[in-house]
Amino acid sequence: MTDKKNIIEKFFIWYKKFQISKSPQMNLVWGFFLYTLVGFGLLCITLFHRTSVGFLDNLFISTSAISTTGLVTVNVYDSYNFFGQLIVMGLFQVGGIGYMTLTTYYLLFTTKNITHWHNKIIGAEFTLPKTIKIKDFIKSVIVFTAVMEVLGAICFFIAFKQEGMETIKAIWFSIFHSVSAFCTAGFGLFNDSFEGYSDNGFLNTIISVLAIAGSLGFIVITDLWYRLKRKSKSLSFTTKIVTYGFVLLLFIGTTLVYFTEPSVQNSNSRMAESFFQAMTAMTTVGFNTIPTGGLSLPILLFVTFLMYIGASPSGTAGGMKITTLTAMISVLKSRLAGQKRISFLGRIIPFERLYVATSTFTLYTSIIFLFSFLLTFTESFEFEKILFEVASALGTVGLSTGITGDLTAIGKVLVIILMFVGRVGVLTFGFALLERKKKDRNESIEDDLAV
Repeated sequence: MTDKKNIIEKFFIWYKKFQISKSPQMNLVWGFFLYTLVGFGLLCITLFHRTSVGFLDNLFISTSAISTTGLVTVNVYDSYNFFGQLIVMGLFQVGGIGYMTLTTYYLLFTTKNITHWHNKIIGAEFTLPKTIKIKDFIKSVIVFTAVMEVLGAICFFIAFKQEGMETIKAIWFSIFHSVSAFCTAGFGLFNDSFEGYSDNGFLNTIISVLAIAGSLGFIVITDLWYRLKRKSKSLSFTTKIVTYGFVLLLFIGTTLVYFTEPSVQNSNSRMAESFFQAMTAMTTVGFNTIPTGGLSLPILLFVTFLMYIGASPSGTAGGMKITTLTAMISVLKSRLAGQKRISFLGRIIPFERLYVATSTFTLYTSIIFLFSFLLTFTESFEFEKILFEVASALGTVGLSTGITGDLTAIGKVLVIILMFVGRVGVLTFGFALLERKKKDRNESIEDDLAV
């Protein structure tokens, strides 16, 4: 017993040294990778299965959960029993708010202090403006998450009971879907997502409020909290950009679906379905009230665009982020106007933020192109469906035209990689891959490049 204890202690000492020796980006990659493996190992236990689930499908579900994507190759409710579903929920809860957030909050709760190492990793996981302190940010994340998920579960319970669901089932379904909606995980316990409740305004409202609250980001929530407590005199530039951009894109998306999508034209809940379709893509929550595979090609492509953009940084949503799109528009506008400094709405954007935005845009777009290209070799579906699946996986959205379960083994592996990279963040993953222990001693020579 003593020998086993010594081995465990030595392992933790070694792992701690390993963590400290790595960059914050590499720590994030390793952390989410380990959680994925733990979830995969637990889901492989047949005791948690209703039916037989394959090796690759368990890995797919684990990755989808930790990345809060919601794409599934097997139905969660039919394939896993209560304990299996609980493991899936635990994974997307950790994935939604970030595993380092939980660790850091525990340190704050027990020691009232966090280390410089934790500060660096939190800084890598969440892009925070200088006006927000990490301690306040972590506390607001945990408190806001708990409050929203509890209130969401209560509202879900009322809605499910009104639909005639038995009490025990309603309790579990309420908790599961509340956590899933707030973490924009897209995991559901119904075979057709929420298509059977497309005319239930109360349920649609609950999902929308939770998803928007989670996807707008903890920066916005912390900023609003500062404003209410009068710690700041006005909302930050980031909060304004995120809010304006989100409302504008949501309005455009809803309008387009309402007026041009044939599948909602004769529906009694036309406006609700149009809004929900745009909202679920923008927030990357991944639930749907109309069949995604039945969308017309123009709307399918526009929904792909919304998934590509996503919502707010430092929230539960995926995608490239509204702030990245804003930065790219600012660069274009300023170049066309012949301005030396890049500005938006009268505010000059720091070059360090522009470098991050342009790098994210380039890498994100390149990954979508590369994996769409690769999947055309392994799959026989129409290109627009493959592109949609890739955008959904990298954006951690979870919407699908119905091809996920029919992917080849290689196709599933490619989508697993996409979901994992999408959760970690394309730039974070890139930094981790290119990590160097020693700086390159060769000095670069300045030269010109015609662009």
